[in-house]
Amino acid sequence: MFKMVALYKRPENTESFDEYYFGTHMPLTKKIPGLQDVKITKISGSPMGESEYYLMCEMYYESKQAFKEASKTEESKAAGKDAMKFAGNLVTFFFGEEYGE
Repeated sequence: MFKMVALYKRPENTESFDEYYFGTHMPLTKKIPGLQDVKITKISGSPMGESEYYLMCEMYYESKQAFKEASKTEESKAAGKDAMKFAGNLVTFFFGEEYGE
């Protein structure tokens, strides 16, 4: 499995962030063709106490090629543009491959 991860720093207003994220942004994201699963984690802390991070979203695709194809779609472009609009200064994206044992 190939995944794209969005890691969000803690916003000033978490209630407003959650309302927009879950009410507007996630419905856009879930429309992306080829997206197989989405897992969202609210970060509650770190071994050192509080964390500067608030939320992690893992978006799963069958393969890197499937992700590349999905990225070309209007749905993916709309979700990416929306992320930059409401959280451009809070979000970091990275990619990964999951390995099973």
